[in-house]
Amino acid sequence: MRNKHRLVRAGMAVLLVAGLGACSGGTNGAAPHQGGGQGTGTGTQGAPPHPDGVSGLRADVRHLTRRTTAATRPHRVTTCTPATRQVKHTKRSGRTKKTWYSTEHYQDCHKTIRGTESYRRVIRPERWCVKLDDVNGDPKKDAVWYRVTSATYHQALGSDDHARLRFTPTGTGC
Repeated sequence: MRNKHRLVRAGMAVLLVAGLGACSGGTNGAAPHQGGGQGTGTGTQGAPPHPDGVSGLRADVRHLTRRTTAATRPHRVTTCTPATRQVKHTKRSGRTKKTWYSTEHYQDCHKTIRGTESYRRVIRPERWCVKLDDVNGDPKKDAVWYRVTSATYHQALGSDDHARLRFTPTGTGC
């Protein structure tokens, strides 16, 4: 019995330490991870790297069109058949109980595969990208690709090479 209580206390201590560690949000002295997205144009795909926006010198712009391919998938159809079931009814009146049954009609429906259908599968969604040099004033951060909206892309496309741009990216890499 004493060992059982000791195990429960040890488990509670582990849960408490894990919970406090998760809530602190600290890194325990380790350097926080800094996502770069620099180099060849392949980077992480996710949330914007800087929610406040980034600024830098326009180096290049790139538009990647949507790429699709023909594909087939099973064609599913809803098939219904008429069915019946017995329903039990009960009525009480004082000490007497009367029971009777009736037949209920309903539709038994389910999806079945009947052949195949053709559709266009998206291999790559459409992307608009801008490459910046001197990101946020740091001369060491060059050739960083950012994914942007269509409007931001067209604004960068219309600006001169090495013009200062400021925008909020939708992702890193291209």
